[in-house]
Order: sequence, then structure tokens, then C-alpha cells
Amino acid sequence: MASEINVRKASFRDAAAITAFVNRARSGKPLDRMSVAERFGQVSFLIAEQDGEMVGLLAWQIENLVIRVIDFLIAPGADAVAVGRALCEQMEAQGEELQAEAAVLYLPEDPSPNLLAYWELFGYRRQEIADLYRAWREAVAEWNPEATEAVMKILRADRVQRPL
Repeated sequence: MASEINVRKASFRDAAAITAFVNRARSGKPLDRMSVAERFGQVSFLIAEQDGEMVGLLAWQIENLVIRVIDFLIAPGADAVAVGRALCEQMEAQGEELQAEAAVLYLPEDPSPNLLAYWELFGYRRQEIADLYRAWREAVAEWNPEATEAVMKILRADRVQRPL
């Protein structure tokens, strides 16, 4: 039986551990600790841990009541669905506290059917950009001005109509 997955907000003290995790989990040019430390000024990091080991990482930001999932990484060999669900649930709960209306994924162009099916497990769906509210369209346009679709999840049935 797998042990519980715990998700917590990362702090600046986690920069070295995040750097090591990213470098172990992905190939390509190694990431340096300074790059991770600088990202703390741009995004919030959530860390998923199991048995004291980091098994997942999610970086997100919120602007104009729209959550943007910037980075998402799960350790090879980890239960991708369980870790992904735990990370998403925590991010969405924090977003609710901030009155977020929707969460948008920044996926590669032409995502694979497997990638889309994975995110559908958590309630994320393809949406036509033209059908979105203006603030949501703007969030997508910052990522890809040419995009005609976005993968997103609506987090609240009612929209925030006035400033909080």
C-alpha cells in the first residue's frame, strides 16, 4: 500500500531541493539553484512529498482571478495520477481562497492525446478561446497569442463582478 502524499507550499529554503528534483526528473540543460531562487519572485511552488521524498512539483501564479499552471513535474516511478491529483487539489484550494475563477494549463503546442487525457482526469478540458471571458482570453494570450484553444478548468460557477 502506497503511503500518503503530502503537498505543501515551497519556501525559499527549498530552492536547492527543487533544483535537485528538477535535474533528476528531466533531461536537458541542468537547472541551477539561482534560477530556481529567482522563480520564487514570479510563481508559487507546491511540493508533493511521499515517504519524505519529493515526488512532484507544481509552479503556478494567479492574475486577474485566473490561475496559470506554469510548471508541472512528477518524479519517474511515482504514481502520476495520485501525485497530480494531490498537487491540483491543493493549488485549486489555494486559488479558491483568492477567488480564482478558472485555471489554465500552459501545455506544449499540439499536446498528445495521452497528455490531454491525463489532465481530463482532474477536470481540465479544451476550450475555444473565442468562447472565454476577456480576462481568461488575456491569460491565454500571454502564453500564446496565436492559440485558438486552451486547456482549463472552471473553478467557480459565479464570476467575481466587483473588486474584492
